[in-house]
Amino acid sequence: MLGHLRFRTKIEMGIAALVVATALLLAMAAAHIAGEALKDEHRKRGLALAEILAARSIDPLLARDLLRLKNIVDDLKKVDGDIIYAFVQDERGHVLVHTFPGGFPVDLLEANSLPAGMESRTQLLAAGNQLIDDFAGAVAAAGDRIGTARLGISRIKITADVDRMTLVLVVIALVLLLAAIGAGTYFARRVTARLGVLKSHAEEVIRGNLDLQTGPTLLKNCWEIMACGQRDCPAFGEVRRRCWHLAGTLCQDCDEGDFPDKLDSCRDCPVWRQNVGDEIQDLAEAFDVMALSLKSRIEDLKAAERNLQHQHQLIRTILDVTPDLVSLLDADLSYRQPNKAFAASVGRSVDEVVGKHDADLFPPDVAELRTAKNREVLATGRKVEMESARETGHGSRWFHTVIIPVRDSEDRITGVLRTARDVTELKTTQEQLIQAQKMESLGKLAGGVAHEINTPLGVILGYAQLLQEDVPPDSQMLADLKTIEKQTKVCKKIVADLLGFSRRGAGTRVDLCANNTVLEAISLVRHTLELDKVRIITELDERMPIIHGDPERFKQVWINLLGNAHDAMPEGGAIKVRTRLDVPAHRLRLWVADTGEGIGAEDLSRIFDPFFTTKPVGQGTGLGLAVSFGIIEDHGGTIKAESPAVGWFLPGDLPEGVAAGPGTVFQVELPVDNAPENSQYPPARED
Repeated sequence: MLGHLRFRTKIEMGIAALVVATALLLAMAAAHIAGEALKDEHRKRGLALAEILAARSIDPLLARDLLRLKNIVDDLKKVDGDIIYAFVQDERGHVLVHTFPGGFPVDLLEANSLPAGMESRTQLLAAGNQLIDDFAGAVAAAGDRIGTARLGISRIKITADVDRMTLVLVVIALVLLLAAIGAGTYFARRVTARLGVLKSHAEEVIRGNLDLQTGPTLLKNCWEIMACGQRDCPAFGEVRRRCWHLAGTLCQDCDEGDFPDKLDSCRDCPVWRQNVGDEIQDLAEAFDVMALSLKSRIEDLKAAERNLQHQHQLIRTILDVTPDLVSLLDADLSYRQPNKAFAASVGRSVDEVVGKHDADLFPPDVAELRTAKNREVLATGRKVEMESARETGHGSRWFHTVIIPVRDSEDRITGVLRTARDVTELKTTQEQLIQAQKMESLGKLAGGVAHEINTPLGVILGYAQLLQEDVPPDSQMLADLKTIEKQTKVCKKIVADLLGFSRRGAGTRVDLCANNTVLEAISLVRHTLELDKVRIITELDERMPIIHGDPERFKQVWINLLGNAHDAMPEGGAIKVRTRLDVPAHRLRLWVADTGEGIGAEDLSRIFDPFFTTKPVGQGTGLGLAVSFGIIEDHGGTIKAESPAVGWFLPGDLPEGVAAGPGTVFQVELPVDNAPENSQYPPARED
């Protein structure tokens, strides 16, 4: 019922209830005591008057002087207005005199009869609306009882006196009650005001404000009282915490312990005696210590949290920027910490992967294999390494996977860490290295064979030409000799290509302009291409620096690329030659694109292999692109092909009536680091 009231109200109500109850009890007790005292005094007075009447009645009774006895009774009634009646009886109980004007009430004789041997007696009688105390006193002479003197005194006055006294006591009690309630209210407000400060400061602490001071400001601090001058003491200059709350104080009378263990040594200290307060002050000071300690702890926790966040962010960044597929699984083999690369490899976000199992992310056969390997690591605690191919959104890729157990501080295995590195490029490089080694061996073999074949071919060609001079012009033999000569020249060309393939490092390198070598190559083939409805379009970057290379071998490459493009367009088409200078990368790029038949995806990886050709038998040796690849590689560059060639041509680029095919584009990159940075070759002309 009282739980919703404020603490100050409860104190005020408690004090008021206590004061009211005390005042009522005291007033009632005082009124009762005072009333009883008045009543006792009233009885004593009545008995005294009865004894006086009895004493004065002795002589008139002995003398039977009723007139005198009547005067005594009447005079006594006149003396005190509270006396209602008085009468005297003889030894037999007969009424001799009385003060009743209208006759003596007979019932009064037995109302307070005085037994033999009793000196006096008091009896409370009720007469209508008033109470009367009837006092009987024995009239005795020489030890013998000769009569009885009786008188009745009204209680109206004594009752009024008791009521007045009770009223005075009640008024005094009310005044004291109000004063006590006022003092209690003032005390309650003083106490609750300090508690209110604690409450408001506690609310501020909840809001995060820990810089408030709840305890009172001291008039003198410990270093001022002790005049120690020890500035390196933790208490020196500290105004929010008392010296007994601090550990490591330098006072010689202080214990070295921390609060509250050091309090026993502080109780006799003058600083303690001067500054210690009541329980509320102790609570406020303890609240300040708690707030400062809490602030220090929070700052430490925030610093630790910032450090953890930094470490977590650093680890997260490292995991997310690495191209390796990294994932942490718990003992149930559910994913707990995948990195972005792993999540992207399964087509999910990081949050979507967390909590999933392999069965949720991979096909059944792959998930079963991954789960088996993970369980093997959990069971044995040994690292597992393996290489495997997997289909991804970018085709089949090779991965080198490492699975290691994750242990806690007690060396218990709590999960596994999987890292998978894409080694497809490494595999490709290995294959290319093997292929290069094969090509090197093949080049050496081709060079040797070419040297051995070249001399006999020269002899055959020479004798065939000599024999033509000795036979008739229109004879069959002349025709046969010309056939031998033609085929021998074909063999000589094949041998020359073989020698060119085997002698990649030969040639003379000079300073040159790449655009000029391109234009010279175009000028050599332009007429032939135009006769076959092949249009050549050039987009040459004029910012070409001087580079170092073999111009004749470069022209050989460009002519090979233009010739291949020509062969791919038997019905005509367009060839676009473009050059660009990439200044930041220090690279020169050249593209030769055509609108021909294109190259199948299965052949793109083999077009630079020696003796590989997509042309019909008798129309190509398969060495042109292999030789071109070697020349560009000798100059530190790269060459690659893409098919189809998308976005390279506009409808107006093709000759009229010629349809475009898928097309192919060859890209050549050459370094320009060996050229001066600001060198500029004169713009090339396309005439």
